[in-house]
Amino acid sequence: MPKAAASLASLLPRLRHRPVQSPPFLHRILSSSASSPLLATHPIRRHRALLSPAAPLAAAAVSTSAATVEAPTTAAYPVYGRLLPCPLQDDPPRIEHLVAREDEVAVDFISRSLSLPPLYVADLIKFGAVYYALVAPQPPPYAAPEHVRIFREVTEPSVLRRRKSIKGKTVREAQKTFRVTDLNQRLEAGTYLRVHVHPKRFPRCYEIDWKSRVVAVTDNYVVLDKPAATSVGGATDNIEESCVVFTSRALGLETPLMTTHQIDNCSEGCVVLSKTKEFCSVFHGMIREKQVNKRYLALTTAPVSTGIITHYMRPINRAPRLVSEVAQPCKLYPFIKDHIKGWYVCQMEILDCKKVPWPSSLIRKVHKVDNCCWPQQEAAYECKINLLTGKTHQIRAQLAAIGTPIVGDSAYMTAAVAAIANPSINPFGRWGLNYDSEEEKAAAVEAWISCHGKEPKSVIGLQASEISWDYEGEHHSYKAGVPWWRQDAVESDLI
Repeated sequence: MPKAAASLASLLPRLRHRPVQSPPFLHRILSSSASSPLLATHPIRRHRALLSPAAPLAAAAVSTSAATVEAPTTAAYPVYGRLLPCPLQDDPPRIEHLVAREDEVAVDFISRSLSLPPLYVADLIKFGAVYYALVAPQPPPYAAPEHVRIFREVTEPSVLRRRKSIKGKTVREAQKTFRVTDLNQRLEAGTYLRVHVHPKRFPRCYEIDWKSRVVAVTDNYVVLDKPAATSVGGATDNIEESCVVFTSRALGLETPLMTTHQIDNCSEGCVVLSKTKEFCSVFHGMIREKQVNKRYLALTTAPVSTGIITHYMRPINRAPRLVSEVAQPCKLYPFIKDHIKGWYVCQMEILDCKKVPWPSSLIRKVHKVDNCCWPQQEAAYECKINLLTGKTHQIRAQLAAIGTPIVGDSAYMTAAVAAIANPSINPFGRWGLNYDSEEEKAAAVEAWISCHGKEPKSVIGLQASEISWDYEGEHHSYKAGVPWWRQDAVESDLI
């Protein structure tokens, strides 16, 4: 009988109360039950219960010190409709971390350890929601002693030397994670798994007429007018519900399209999808050399003066992206080349700004635009922007920083509102306070971060309106359709 899995979450009962950012090894683990089966140490009693994959595992709570008993002969899996049809709302995040204790097929091991239907696990693998590493990652510094003991047990040098799969590899190389892509993949004893039980979903993908969104098809690439509330290439735990997959299907392509660049999920507009690896590499090179011109339309709450706007973005790869009007020192990233004193340079040119009607209540309702506590106005302002540098959330963060946030941008508009009410609350703004210590400034930064909201789930007033480049002696230029705020409700593809 295969050894069962013990709960790592139960070994860390106080972890959820610590004001510490979880590392990748424990990312979102505490969103699941405190009894989630993880690293295996002792055989445990398994109760027969009807559990929904979307529900916590509290009903199946067990003790890691329970006596050895016979496992039930049949699994009490609930009747479940797999991952489709797509729900309108995401389930609470749930990520499980497992270590196989015997050689076994991945689907069988995950299904038994997490009490999930095998077909549901198979769908998770198809969605790209299951990862493996030959060796478990290093536990976080605040892990419980029992957790550390388990890690040392499965990574003890004498144990690793007996494993054929890691011969010739360093431990760091063996800890690199990869997606599980084969439903029949066998796990060697000691293999680590990360299972995203509740992947991020994109129901908008099923509402779109994808052929109508295709702007151009060539031998090398496809230009798509990406709809908002969709992902270009998918999420960490969902590569199935993406623009590349649905566009490939709509065009009947045997080889899936490939991403060449990204725009935010909440944005709409032109994206270039490559048909070949060769053109994908070429396009990436043109982006690096700044040979691809991108223009955007942004719907702001106030007028923006024409000219170049410069900010400096904090070099930390997580939202919200913080920007400053003056260069900031950064001791953690001295190796970054494209920076001024450690922070990335962000520049965009406002080519034009014109007054337009504020989107009607009907069109905002149709597109599910978040008002972000910003009152409806008589007018908004449509800005034409030439993007000079291409940093994540750059346009959104820069416009919010000057007090003209984008309509519907729940992540940055709330911070702009707070800064308008109290300019000194932004430690990186021109009215920022002087701090007596690094601890005091760090607390101010955390308070500023807390002023930002959640990432929008629908559409914001931002469109990648034009994209152009020169390739093999030819000029390539493409435009997106009419932005959502200029459409009549009857014209919207959401009606």
